[in-house]
Amino acid sequence: MSSFAVTPRRRVGFLVFDGVKMLDFAGPAEVFVEANQSVSGYEVVLVSPDGSPVQTSIGGRIEVSGSAADAGCFDTVVIPGSELPPARFVTDQVLAAACGLSTRTRRLASICSGAFVLAQLGLLDGRRATTHWKFTRELAHRYPATDVQPDAIFVRDGNLYSSAGVVAGVDLALALVEEDHGAEITRRVAQSLVVHMQRGGGQSQFSASLSGPVPRSALVRRVVDLICSDPAYPHTVQTLAAYAQVSARHLARLFRAELEQSPAQYVAFVRFCTARDLLHAGYSVTEAAIAAGFGNSEALRRAFVARLGISPRKYQQRFRTTGSAVASLAEDTARAVS
Repeated sequence: MSSFAVTPRRRVGFLVFDGVKMLDFAGPAEVFVEANQSVSGYEVVLVSPDGSPVQTSIGGRIEVSGSAADAGCFDTVVIPGSELPPARFVTDQVLAAACGLSTRTRRLASICSGAFVLAQLGLLDGRRATTHWKFTRELAHRYPATDVQPDAIFVRDGNLYSSAGVVAGVDLALALVEEDHGAEITRRVAQSLVVHMQRGGGQSQFSASLSGPVPRSALVRRVVDLICSDPAYPHTVQTLAAYAQVSARHLARLFRAELEQSPAQYVAFVRFCTARDLLHAGYSVTEAAIAAGFGNSEALRRAFVARLGISPRKYQQRFRTTGSAVASLAEDTARAVS
């Protein structure tokens, strides 16, 4: 029988509704449940606007503990999103339920398009927030008082949290567990669930292979996959061309046509993105530089100054001092590497 530290149990409420995206609430909920293997930490409660079962995005119906109005107080309330357009799932019932819950919780979080619920209630006015990349433009347009961070995985602004979709909700839940119980417990949870120790909130929603133009040909896609799988390798246009079994000149033409940059520029871009994410994950500047293929910290420093106007050490200091709110830097990063 595993031993665990005895701590006060925190009630975590998930507001579910017809059309709720299953993974938006199931993934984060499992993080809190898994934490209970190490600490007597959480009571997870599913509530719906009126206490009735709800139909999820995958078609199945789930039971809930009761209505939002009768659920009592919570330590944390999470509002998941939906594959339905916000105009369809952000109903008066959902808004009323979320409004009531927001007054009875210490911290309030949204997953994916759940941010539209908070925004419609005015809770994001003057606040930083994020959502899934496919909704960020709409969120910013409909709620101009919200400072939308379009590239962040998750954002904290005071006691309000928001995240991008699906797996980003797991990252946010891990961050909340770390706030409550520290890094060691969170590491155990991540290992048990076979997921990464949570990505920093300011880390991009887009991996290097998903940013910028998409390769159109299978040949370029294979070369891009090779670069992204091992950015520290001393790639040159000659080695990449040999891998693709074409001439260096032909490969360069394909990269220009499909990715709007040379092979060398793309390698530099992937290395920069890799180093940036390693800094978010807590690696030192020297460690990030070597792992990403820069060779030494001075080369990484020059790359950061050229792209962002600040050193990697300064970038990491901002990340550490602002926590997940480092998302304010993420948009600059995305702009610089695009």
